[in-house]
This record gives sequence, structure tokens and C-alpha cells, in this order.
Amino acid sequence: MTDSRNAFPLDAYLADLAPLINLDCGTRTPAGVATVADIMTEKYEAIGWQVTRHQFAAECGPCLEATNAPGASHYDLMLVGHMDTVFPEGTAAKRPLKIEGNQAFGPGVSDMKSGLLSTWYALKGMDPAVLARLKVLVCCNCDEEIGSPWSKEWLVEKAKQSGCVLVAEAARPNGDLISARKGNAKYRITFHGKASHAGSALSEGISAITELAHWVLAINQQVNLDTGTTMNVGVVQGGTGVNVVPDFAEAIVDLRFWSNDEAAAVHERLIFMANNPFLAGCRVEVDRQSFKPAMRPGGDTEAVMALVEAAAKEEGISFNWLEAGGGSDANFTAAAGVPSLDGFGPMGGGFHSEAEFLLLESIAPRIRLLQRVLGKLAR
Repeated sequence: MTDSRNAFPLDAYLADLAPLINLDCGTRTPAGVATVADIMTEKYEAIGWQVTRHQFAAECGPCLEATNAPGASHYDLMLVGHMDTVFPEGTAAKRPLKIEGNQAFGPGVSDMKSGLLSTWYALKGMDPAVLARLKVLVCCNCDEEIGSPWSKEWLVEKAKQSGCVLVAEAARPNGDLISARKGNAKYRITFHGKASHAGSALSEGISAITELAHWVLAINQQVNLDTGTTMNVGVVQGGTGVNVVPDFAEAIVDLRFWSNDEAAAVHERLIFMANNPFLAGCRVEVDRQSFKPAMRPGGDTEAVMALVEAAAKEEGISFNWLEAGGGSDANFTAAAGVPSLDGFGPMGGGFHSEAEFLLLESIAPRIRLLQRVLGKLAR
């Protein structure tokens, strides 16, 4: 099986993709992430790049940085991909890489093992004389799927040393690239009341569930669909028995936003509410477990967008710029003031589900697009 244009070796690509798919490498499976890192290290060293391995915490796998400019203090371009998936152990054995028609299926096939691999293919296939005019840094992240808690400081530090950042998450099934992403945060809110017998001593208790109920309504009131600030109380639990006033309850809350200022206002409001509970005597704790700032393009980013548009036109690729609801590591690099764009992997969809797919006919064109962009950056 080959791509007709330039005889792209699709069979070889899929053979390289299979070992990245057919292993468990969820964020909480650090040994699997380490295996992905081993594979990518071997590939980059095979094309003469220097690879540095970072182990930021025992709970996660390693992160990699590969470069064709060892010792550089500034890079023309930083390329980013993540090696972890969202899937639990045992998934790879149940759903190994499968090819059906013009699609490939498997855990992480488009989110984002194909993006990792295509980045390497693009660099391996570049004209050496063109690539020699660029200082490129590739960062392979180990914990993106849980918000990059251990790697984000490293990513931001490296982004600040780079002229721009391109993230190789999957392009959308219609080919769209991503110029903006909503910010997001996850909160764990715990409520501590006072237990008592619901029949004989109801008034002596303080219901943590009642306090939680007040919070659900108050949180719903902070949703602003006009500006795109949304909150969802997605998981609740509490209580021990129907005849007991509950002394504990918990809510997990999702926050999405386009405005970082609105996100800050929401956070301040939650802290105020925790310090001023609806029920006297109830204690409330607000724990922001993860946070990604919103990714919005500025003037410098728009210049890179224009360059990408010109490259796509030369390759005969049509696409639109998408403002996506989900987050990626581009959120962090964009918030650091570095021009950042996303979606430079092959086209795919069905992320985080058994329906996740990769469009095979998009692999070669998206590799050529990335090469064309790098060529323009080298001028």
C-alpha cells in the first residue's frame, strides 16, 4: 500500500505506527510511556538528532527533547507531541491497531501516536540543506492527557526559547487546523457537615449534601454561554444512609472558558463561596486539580497562520482555522506569549473512545504540509 504522490511508503509507516499503538501507555502507566520514549529516542538518534530524557516525577513516564541544534539557546521552531493516552491497562490487547478500508483504529491512533510519528517522518524526509538552516526542538510530553502537571513548566521554558510552536495533535476529520482552544480547569469541591440521626435528631445535623445542592445551583448561574464560559457539575457523591444526615459530600466540576479573566473571576467566586458557606457550620474545601489557560491568537500568531495558509495552498490542501473546545499543550505555550498553532498531525477523530480513527489518506499530505511550513520558516 502506497500513497500515489511521491510514492509515500504507507505500509512502512503503519509498521512503525503499530508498536506505538499496541502497548498500554496511559498517563498512569509510566512503563508504557517509557517504551514509547524508547522507540522515539531510537528514531531521532537514527537521523542524527541529540535526544535528552527528563524524568520529572516517579508517577509519570519520561519526557523527551530532540534537536538538530545541540546547545542552542534559541530555536526557530518547537514541535510538540504527547506520548501518553487516556486508556487503562489491557486496552491495547483488546484493541490493537486495525486497518479497515481508508481508516486505522486503535487506542491513541490519532491522539496522538500518528502525530508523533508524522513529525519524525517530516523531519527525516526534509531536504538536509533546508533543515540545516533551522534550529528545531521536538518535545515529546509524558502527561498531557491529565493536564501536563509535571511537564508544563519544562514545555513553557522551552517554548520561550523558540520562535513559534506547532503542536501535532490530529487535524480534524474535515482537515481543519486549530488556532484557538478553550481554557479548562477541573475542581474537586468537598463539603463537611455534621452527622446526626435523620429521624430523632434532624435539627442537630448539618447536611453536606444540602450545601452541595446550593453550590450546584450557584455554579449553574455562573455559566455564560455568550462568552463561552461553561461549568458542569459532572460527578457528585455523598452520604452513608437514608436515615443519616450526611456529614460528607463531594462534587467534581468542569470549567471551560475563552477568557482567562473570566476564569480568574470564577475561581475567586468559588473561594469566596467556600469561605461563606450557605449552611452555618459547614466547611467547604475547593481544590483546583488542573488548569489550562485559554489559547487565543495574537498578532505574531496571525503571521504564522498566514505562513501556514500559504504552505497549504502550495500543497493543494484546503482547511479552515478552528476554535476548539478541548485543550492541549498549545494552551500553555500560547499563554506564555509564544505564537502557537495546533492540529499538525494527520486527520482523525473519535478521541478518547473505542471509535477513535485515523484517516490514512491524510498521512502523506499532512507530512508534506509540515515540511512545506518548515521550508518557509527556513527562508
